[in-house]
Amino acid sequence: MKNILLIGGTGFVGRALLSKLGHGNALFITVPTRHRERAKALTVLPTVQVIEADVHDPVVLAQLMSGQDAIINLVGVLHSTEGIPYGAEFARAHVELPQKIVAAARLAGIRRVLHVSALKASLDAPSAYLRSKAAGEAVVRAAGMEWTIFRPSVIFGEGDAFLTLFARLAKIVPFFLLASAHARFQPIWIKDVTTTIAESLQRADSIGQIYELCGPQQYTLAELVRYASVTAGHPRRVWPLPDWLAWLQARVMEWLPNPPLTRDNLRSMQVDSVCAANTGLPFQRIATPLEAVAALYLGQSG
Repeated sequence: MKNILLIGGTGFVGRALLSKLGHGNALFITVPTRHRERAKALTVLPTVQVIEADVHDPVVLAQLMSGQDAIINLVGVLHSTEGIPYGAEFARAHVELPQKIVAAARLAGIRRVLHVSALKASLDAPSAYLRSKAAGEAVVRAAGMEWTIFRPSVIFGEGDAFLTLFARLAKIVPFFLLASAHARFQPIWIKDVTTTIAESLQRADSIGQIYELCGPQQYTLAELVRYASVTAGHPRRVWPLPDWLAWLQARVMEWLPNPPLTRDNLRSMQVDSVCAANTGLPFQRIATPLEAVAALYLGQSG
């Protein structure tokens, strides 16, 4: 397996995965993007080709499939873009795009597909995000291909939009008024995620598997916010919001261009993003504790 089509390769997980795959693995990786100029940093990797392309166009997608041995789909959105309503954006990115990917792959004779979903994805989940992720999984599983699906909890690491966001906010706010403060997460390090994906690509025993990816410890959202602010050097008090005020806060934030919180996010947090007890990483790997890594980059955020 030499040629990989990496869809969603310009995002946080994609950049980290390219760093993993692009060094010493004898792989040639094609990364389509709508804006090639924004992905210029990826072109320094000698085995990576960045192509300006719209993967939502079936004709373009078919062209990208030519000569590929496997597909990795990392595409995920947390809120709408370009004026698209939340539900429609989720359906477009998480359901319609996988449909187009597997259809183009079958026509090109490609058997192997790796697909990143989300922990607690379910067709009866409270949020449109989690329901759409589950629908996308169903598309991949029904495609008759050699699939592997990954369900990570919240992912942390240098350049993330989670702990780093709270660390930066701590520099400018006197305290946090926090919605869903008691929601639980089991954060996983970005390098543990990308290592698992890269190894799955080479392992036949990963075919037909769904891997839940979590770190070694669970935290409430309030605990994570406090940790990020303290580690960044700006300790801040966290005030949990009552539900009615949390919904109001989310509704107001939805008017922002890149909202840090939406009502659908609140619905997602009604389900704790944690793995089952005693669930470890695949292939007998041991997950990295958050505290062993986060302090190395959060201190630079403040």
